[in-house]
Amino acid sequence: MRDRITLQQGSALEMPFDDGSFDAAYMMHVGMNIADKHGLFAEFARVLKPGGVFGVYDVMGTEDDGLIFPLPWAKTPDTSAVATPETYKSAFSDACLTVSAERDQRQFALDFFCRPYPRAASPGGPPPLGLHILMGATGSQKVKNMVKKFAAGRIAPIEMVTRK
Repeated sequence: MRDRITLQQGSALEMPFDDGSFDAAYMMHVGMNIADKHGLFAEFARVLKPGGVFGVYDVMGTEDDGLIFPLPWAKTPDTSAVATPETYKSAFSDACLTVSAERDQRQFALDFFCRPYPRAASPGGPPPLGLHILMGATGSQKVKNMVKKFAAGRIAPIEMVTRK
């Protein structure tokens, strides 16, 4: 598929694309790392064509929840930018993006992270690819901390779909 895919490195706050370049865009687990939601969504709106669709799948919650660190997206509070769904909606509105669908995926996440997994310490060791590579040695603690807040109803992965 090399002839059908182009990878471009850049900042989500200053994308290297012309205005109205895309029919659709999405971001998955990005917003928890970017504090400037208004700037972020204004930039997505800029690169979308009129009528374009933008989807988001991020962990959202209360801004003053007292999260337990480390988490999969941040080792410390100063690198976490978790925000409320209302913050996202306000930033979407300011960027002229209208929310057309929203779904709380907390139960899906709890089911996913709480189901039994084969032990990574099997005779062959952990699989060659997986979350353990991304999260490093503290991966299990990061997931435990996140799941604890999912279970308490303080954070959840939320899907939002918007239209320009």
